[in-house]
Amino acid sequence: MPIESWDEIRTAWHVAQAGTVSGAAEALGVHHATVIRHVEALETRLGVKLFQRHARGYTPTEAGQALAQVGRVTEEQFAQLGTRLTGAGSGITGDLVITTLPGLVGLLRPALGLLARQYPELTIRVRTETRVLRLEYGEAHLAIRAGTRPTEPDNVVQELLHGGVSMVASQAYIDRFGVPRTDDDLAGHRFVTEDSDNRRAPYALWLERLTPAPRIALRSNESVVRYGAMVDGLGAGFHYGKDPENGLVELMPPRPEWAFSVWLVTHVDLHRTPKVQAALAAIKEMFGQ
Repeated sequence: MPIESWDEIRTAWHVAQAGTVSGAAEALGVHHATVIRHVEALETRLGVKLFQRHARGYTPTEAGQALAQVGRVTEEQFAQLGTRLTGAGSGITGDLVITTLPGLVGLLRPALGLLARQYPELTIRVRTETRVLRLEYGEAHLAIRAGTRPTEPDNVVQELLHGGVSMVASQAYIDRFGVPRTDDDLAGHRFVTEDSDNRRAPYALWLERLTPAPRIALRSNESVVRYGAMVDGLGAGFHYGKDPENGLVELMPPRPEWAFSVWLVTHVDLHRTPKVQAALAAIKEMFGQ
């Protein structure tokens, strides 16, 4: 039987994503009864069960997963269209969506200030997500990413920064555990590092490959949390640039395999629009300084 209602498919996709009727209703801005009605109508029309209901919420069946995939892709295509239409105008106004990792916001702040001063009609939206947002689906106008060079097709990739990273720790930590002289000495040390679902940094990947496996004292996808943990002596870790509080001491100097790069990424369809070009210019100027 043909599917006639995009609203119902969109609702099913949000239920699958949220796992609950209330979560989908909040995301869609509708009453929870509307969500239930859409799901039940869709199941009746298709003649299949889309979700298993249980005390904790809704779990999609195999059919539900297939339908949710269609809903996700379709919604992303609509978002892509909207971004391209709003980005194609001649004026530098409206939303500018930038995606980056939480730890890179500090580096981005000067560029955000410059953009706000130069283009007062621009509304800057910064999405700090560990998930890689899809520029080809219009989830953002541009991305600032760290780690290895992004390889997604149809993206314009430019290197913004390449820097050395040192292994550091607080003096309190050194007083307890000492200074490692060789890599073999690291077996007796504790470390602060990225969260397990966000190990893109070269130094974090290097740490994970150590043998024997390193003792991890704390993981976090927030650089502020990691820095505070190192200053408080929870473990050794890695640090780029100037230490703002002078609370960390270098244990090992920078190595090539620890170095990291920051990349500026745009999609070819939006790369030359005035809004994106203005953002690129501001970001390059501030990073250059």
